[in-house]
Amino acid sequence: MKLMFASDIHGDFLRAKQVFDIFEQEGAQKLVLLGDLLYFGPRNELTGTYDPKSVIKLLNENRDKLLCVRGNCDAEVDQMVLDFPIMAEYAYLMVDGFSMLLTHGHKINTQSPGNLREGEILIHGHTHVLCIEKFGKGNLYLNPGSTTYPKENNPRSYMVYEDGVFEIKRLDDGEVIKRIDNN
Repeated sequence: MKLMFASDIHGDFLRAKQVFDIFEQEGAQKLVLLGDLLYFGPRNELTGTYDPKSVIKLLNENRDKLLCVRGNCDAEVDQMVLDFPIMAEYAYLMVDGFSMLLTHGHKINTQSPGNLREGEILIHGHTHVLCIEKFGKGNLYLNPGSTTYPKENNPRSYMVYEDGVFEIKRLDDGEVIKRIDNN
């Protein structure tokens, strides 16, 4: 199974459209969105392409392709306009024998891993900083970065999983930035 991960769209229609175009090009079966879908957040500058109503329409049109968790900027009022669930604090995904804990990262993270078990993979956004690193007891931490507001001189990015390999790619040109073969 091929999966694509993206995080922190923050209502930017240009970036949301880019994510879905890339999703189609990648040929992934599911798009995992790790929170902060519609609201831009009080610490972020408003982008010129902030258009949450268009993002809502795009997300709802593609609801069958999505698996989402709640970000710290996502609220119950957002759920009222979306035709798929976004309010889960976390989700577990079993793919190719790998157990992945998906979350936004503001509550469950490497410092506070919740009920993460030995050898499991923790995947979250929130920091807007792409990352692949080992931690804990044989755990792997992955962060696809942000599609809209990258931080610490990172480019806009997303992540793809296929056959035990995770690749974080530049949103603008698909160039692989980081890669790990977890087989």
